[in-house]
Amino acid sequence: MHLIAIGKLRGGPEYELFERYNTRLRPRMTVTELPQERGSALVIKRKEAAGLLNAVPKQAFVVALDLEGEALASQAFAQHLDQWSRLARTVCFLIGGAEGLDAAVLRQADYTLSLGAMTWPHFLVRAMLAEQLYRAQSILRGHPYHRDGRPSE
Repeated sequence: MHLIAIGKLRGGPEYELFERYNTRLRPRMTVTELPQERGSALVIKRKEAAGLLNAVPKQAFVVALDLEGEALASQAFAQHLDQWSRLARTVCFLIGGAEGLDAAVLRQADYTLSLGAMTWPHFLVRAMLAEQLYRAQSILRGHPYHRDGRPSE
């Protein structure tokens, strides 16, 4: 799996949380960080879109993370991840910068995923994605990390 994201994630709590889960992934995600652009919101989105799309490996299955994407329960995400991994294509996740993803990126994505209706800082999204990928792998392997349902009272 490959993660292409806008911005450099330096040391700190977000970096540590991302690394905690990325080191548990088998195999680890390859991470490509692209610079945050400057200018108007429209200029930023277009420049960042060009960078993201240029960094996508050939023949990759592209999953764009966007507020307007499909929000999945963890079990459903695990099923999707299992299907994507059987495509014999690199699964590549795209995370935009503060302005979000340009429409050009969303049009070229094979799938658009939402981590919920709330707006999240793009650095925190990396950690949330890595945790959900680890959870999905745990579900697929029958590991007890994921607990389905709510505890009974």
